[in-house]
Amino acid sequence: MRSINKVILIGNLTRDPELRQTPNGQSVCTFGIATNRQWITKDGQKNNLAEFHEVVAWARLAEICHQFLRKGKLIYLEGYLKTRSWDTPEGVRKFKTEIIIKDMV
Repeated sequence: MRSINKVILIGNLTRDPELRQTPNGQSVCTFGIATNRQWITKDGQKNNLAEFHEVVAWARLAEICHQFLRKGKLIYLEGYLKTRSWDTPEGVRKFKTEIIIKDMV
C-alpha cells in the first residue's frame, strides 16, 4: 500500500531565514512559521491557537527563501515531514520534526 507524507501550510514567518552551507557546499535555509487556528465554543466565545513549525529549504530554493522572505511575511509552502535525532553531550537523545519544503509562494 502506498503512503503519503505531504504538508501544505499558509502562515507567517516568525524569524528571518538563516542561510548556511553544508561542508560539501550545498545551500540550506532554515526559518520558522506560525499558523493560527480559530474556533467558537458552544457558549459563543472565540478562541485562537498558534502553532509553530520549523522549516528547511535546500539548494536553489534555500537561496530564494533567504533572498525574498522576511519575518512577518505571509507564505504558502508545500513539503514533507522529516524527524531527525541526535544525542546531547549529556547523553540525552533529542528529536526535532521539521518541514522540508519543495515549493514556496
